[in-house]
Amino acid sequence: MSTNGVELEVRAQKIIALLEQATKGMLKPMISLLIDIYGKDPFVILIACLLSLRARDTITFGICKQLFARAITPHELLLVSSQELQAILRPLGFYRKKTQVIQDVTKEIIERFNGQVPATEQELLSIKGVGRKTANLVLGEAFGIPAICVDTHVHQVSNRLGLVCTSTPEQTEEQLKRIIPRSQWIQLNYLLVMWGQNICVPVSPLCSTCILLPLCPQRNVLRHR
Repeated sequence: MSTNGVELEVRAQKIIALLEQATKGMLKPMISLLIDIYGKDPFVILIACLLSLRARDTITFGICKQLFARAITPHELLLVSSQELQAILRPLGFYRKKTQVIQDVTKEIIERFNGQVPATEQELLSIKGVGRKTANLVLGEAFGIPAICVDTHVHQVSNRLGLVCTSTPEQTEEQLKRIIPRSQWIQLNYLLVMWGQNICVPVSPLCSTCILLPLCPQRNVLRHR
């Protein structure tokens, strides 16, 4: 590994150590809150992740609790009508599309995998409607298989911190894998999502109160508080 790569590894570990302390007491990411309620249920995590796309966690969390009170297994969900699902999901953006997606995903899980969410990246990605972000989140949170789930927060915060220099989530995932030990892949999403939701927010991040400022080049930050 190059000297620059070693320096990135060292800085990444300093950042992770600081975030472990600084995020204590912050509201957990939505998936973590659902795990506290329902356990590491792969189907719950999969459906929640699909519903969270382009939606605020605070809204998605309430919708998920309402949905899982009605149906929490693939077979139960398949029995819920499209009309009822749309009524539950209506507060979410693209609720008609999301209704169709979770119905199609549920049918495929029942027909191809006997009602069990698969535990491999290849099989998860073979399900129509499941992308890398969702697959990696399910692998990590439900099955404990090391994977780096790159959502909007992970992608943006990693670039701002200079840990990566990328334009796509896929590139971010690959570059992070080179500098973050496999044992920390799952934790990384948890920490960066909380930081992105509370401090390193998308518009005008709170740089003046950020504990990471001495380690941060503020890449692509045009305005901050």
